[in-house]
Amino acid sequence: MSPNETRPETELQLSPRWDAMGLITAVAADAASGEVLMVAHMNADALAATIATGEAHYWSRSRRQLWHKGATSGNTQRVVEMRIDCDQDAILLKVEPAGPACHTGERSCFYRIIGPNGLVTSNQGNPA
Repeated sequence: MSPNETRPETELQLSPRWDAMGLITAVAADAASGEVLMVAHMNADALAATIATGEAHYWSRSRRQLWHKGATSGNTQRVVEMRIDCDQDAILLKVEPAGPACHTGERSCFYRIIGPNGLVTSNQGNPA
């Protein structure tokens, strides 16, 4: 690499590394607390819609369609900041959630703790 070339890890051009299905992993975290709310996937259209609207859009792998988070439930996610990792194969969305992130009604999709005796919900206390 010549001195005038930039390394892919440090360049400032958005060049997502889509997987074989045209998707990239997207992690949504609460902008205020840092709590991880959910993990989903985005395709190019979801990323573009998120950038354009300031609200989180994802690609639903099960429904095979663009998904505006909260469009039917009202539990939208206003994007405060978006980051991409050094390899440009994962996106972090710092969001202000308008309600629960999980379809179960839980604030976060990560509400179960893996302990030595199996799973417990986070409101049951730490099993460790």
